Amino acid sequence: MERYFSETQTKQLVAEMITPFLRRINEVEKRVVELEGQNAQLKKRVVELENENATLKKDSSNSSKPPSSDIVKPPSSSPSKAKGKALGKIGGQVGHVRHERCELPPEQVDRFQTHVLERCPDCGGTVQATGEVVASLQQMELVPKPVEVIEHHAARVRCTCCLRYHDTPLPAGIRKAGLLGPRLTALLGWFKSQGHDSYSIMAEFLRDVAGCKVSRGLLAKAIQKVSHALAEPYALLSEALVHEPVLNVDETGHPENKKRMWTWVFRADKFTVFHIDPSRGSQVLDKVLSKEFKGVLGCDYFSAYRKYMNRCDEDGNKSQVLTQFCLAHLIRDLKFIAGLKDAQATRWANQMLAGMRRLFGVIHRREKMSPAGFQRSLEKARDVVLLRGKRGPPRNDVQNLVERFRKHGDAYFRFVTEPGISPTNNLAEQALRCVVIDRRLTQGTRSFRGREWCARIWTIAATCRQQARSFFDYLSDAHHASFEKQPIPSPLLTKL
Repeated sequence: MERYFSETQTKQLVAEMITPFLRRINEVEKRVVELEGQNAQLKKRVVELENENATLKKDSSNSSKPPSSDIVKPPSSSPSKAKGKALGKIGGQVGHVRHERCELPPEQVDRFQTHVLERCPDCGGTVQATGEVVASLQQMELVPKPVEVIEHHAARVRCTCCLRYHDTPLPAGIRKAGLLGPRLTALLGWFKSQGHDSYSIMAEFLRDVAGCKVSRGLLAKAIQKVSHALAEPYALLSEALVHEPVLNVDETGHPENKKRMWTWVFRADKFTVFHIDPSRGSQVLDKVLSKEFKGVLGCDYFSAYRKYMNRCDEDGNKSQVLTQFCLAHLIRDLKFIAGLKDAQATRWANQMLAGMRRLFGVIHRREKMSPAGFQRSLEKARDVVLLRGKRGPPRNDVQNLVERFRKHGDAYFRFVTEPGISPTNNLAEQALRCVVIDRRLTQGTRSFRGREWCARIWTIAATCRQQARSFFDYLSDAHHASFEKQPIPSPLLTKL
């Protein structure tokens, strides 16, 4: 007999059968929501780790880090370049013009020495010189004793009229120089600055090579004489900065007795000035350049330069200082973004880099173009980069650069409209190389006098290098003038 269920029983039976499935579905839905939340967190963490990984991979090619920080550089990605390096030979390459040393003129030769055979090499007979020279070789040699010791005597005289005795005074320059003469003092200053030598090394050099035994305390006094002689030329160059039409500026750290100092460099067309200061702020620019500077400042995007650019005078008028922000720093920032895992950011950065390559391509073809055509091509390439740089994907790294272009886009391309301006700040960075080397070897300074010495000697050395002058000759002339109480030679070849 068939069994029939009532409607209530049927619903109850269906409910009992479906309830476990509904409960399972709810559990699955909760689990899906939970996993989606975890997946979102993991995706966010992956992005953070990718950004951290990209930051750790920063080197001198995609950031402002110095090349010395590139401990391990990746191999070249170009097979042709790697193959060329493997097959290349050391030395002069094919097509390279050979350079040979020219012989010194006769007026620069101190001594001529003729070598003559004493006997005939065939029969052993006597020979007679013909006076004909068949070969010559110039040789430079260090003299046995490179330092001359002079003992100055002050004589006593007797007047034939009044019959009185008088003592002849030693010349003021000789008395002020003391044991070490002007040229030897200048040489010690050269060793201390360009050779980065310690007082112990200089004392050892004088003892072993020159045969002079001096104490380290005497050498320290000699270095202070060098610093004193350069005080006036340093002040002259510092005062000349405000009248320059273009200045490249940069700064780097400077340790002094475990304190953080900053070495600032101001590079003009014909001279360079270094300034060491406890501050890295815009007040240093106000102190060194004052409010009279009206030229163009080549620099990076550091906030101190932007603040100095936007300063106002006492009447509330905006400053007339213009800036040329370094394109090399901008390109490195773009390369960093191009290496990220964000597809939109990478595409934007690559487009910006392509625009930069077209811009510099125009600069490299300048000699093949007319002045008007070069200017038009340069402005066109600039406009493309500016337009693309003011819009980018919604990512913090990109938006930071977009904001730069919106606020100071023209300052990145000042060189397009202002002649004599470099698009990069490489000149200032090159001037800082000697400072970085000195900091590495000497570990900085320990006193205000040491700070003065570094700023003055770095300034004069860099200026002489720019003007193709002998740094040693200038030091020697400056010491002669200082000891004789005469005007110090100007470090400027011409009036700037």
